[in-house]
Amino acid sequence: MFYISGFYKFKKIKDKKKSKKILQTYFIKNNIRGTIIISTEGINGTLAAKKEKLNSAIKKIKLIFKFNKFDSVNLSKSKFQPFHRGKAKIKNEVVPMGIKILKRKMDNHIEPTKWNKLINKKNTIVIDARKPFEYKVGTFKGAINPKVDNFRDFPIYLKNLDKDKNIAIFCTGGIRCEKASVYLEKKGFNNVYQLKGGIINYLKKIKKNNSLWKGECYVFDNRVSIKHALVPGSFSMCSGCRRPISNRDKKSNKFEEGVSCPNCHDILTNSQKERFRMRQKQINLAKKFGKKHIFQKEF
Repeated sequence: MFYISGFYKFKKIKDKKKSKKILQTYFIKNNIRGTIIISTEGINGTLAAKKEKLNSAIKKIKLIFKFNKFDSVNLSKSKFQPFHRGKAKIKNEVVPMGIKILKRKMDNHIEPTKWNKLINKKNTIVIDARKPFEYKVGTFKGAINPKVDNFRDFPIYLKNLDKDKNIAIFCTGGIRCEKASVYLEKKGFNNVYQLKGGIINYLKKIKKNNSLWKGECYVFDNRVSIKHALVPGSFSMCSGCRRPISNRDKKSNKFEEGVSCPNCHDILTNSQKERFRMRQKQINLAKKFGKKHIFQKEF
């Protein structure tokens, strides 16, 4: 069993290059996989490993960046290693929006047990802060998605919201909402709330019978999607466009295993499709002989 930890911490970070080098070496040596983003304003990451290895990695991260507790952390499990490699990256922001955060406002973080009551109110606008393809996999009842592919463009949508309404905003693990909440508060919105710990925390704590979540939750690893109690979902990943595909998508005549799906069939060139077919042929041959091909994404 592999354990997966998603976390973030807003804190002024120095010596980013040195920290990256230390972590990259540590990940390789200890077979820690996933990604950690390091920026001046803090860190954001999702890592996976066996339980003891992951616990050691988390202690190492806290020691390097000199803090005792994450701002937010989610833990889930997987029968397989959901990442291909371990990476440490340096970026200007943990989430690109042109807003830096060093301190967080905490009284607007709503626990999953109180979230349903908030989003059921008539004067509440529920905003899904994720990308359109994530929204398509699943979302909360009545939620609106701005249909923004680049999070840096998110403020264009936010500035047009009604300031007299309650704004309930959510994302996968919470970090995108931290940025959106700060932006809205700076623009004079007084009733901004975010789901504490994001969708993952909600699906972990709220039983399906009491849930207002519809569908599954896309995750940025090879599980592709998860459901209530954080069990693996039913979605797969298209090898042509790297977008999630449902069982219904697979019944389309535009779906070809390892090549295309309804999202990308009409966009991919013939040369791309032929290249992907060759790759899939190699994967199938490896499977036939009980081996795993380097480009194999399925588990």
